[in-house]
Amino acid sequence: MKNISKKDAEKRIEDFFLDLKSKTPKQVKKIKALAMNKKISLKTKRKLFCKKCLTPYFGTEKIRIKNKMKSVECKNCGKINRWKIK
Repeated sequence: MKNISKKDAEKRIEDFFLDLKSKTPKQVKKIKALAMNKKISLKTKRKLFCKKCLTPYFGTEKIRIKNKMKSVECKNCGKINRWKIK
């Protein structure tokens, strides 16, 4: 993983997030580690999975919006992730 270029890493990350539904938390952890190693920002892609258990959010979340905050509760681990709405 360390011998690939930054452009190849970006391409691998883009391809990974095209089909996130079929991915496991272990695969998400590897891609996240690759992005951190190559100093690539995931930007809005980091909101597609739980911060704690790294399970992709596709039918496994509860979304609430209140006071310009978006709260997403993971049904797998119960962690509540909050983001400001612009």
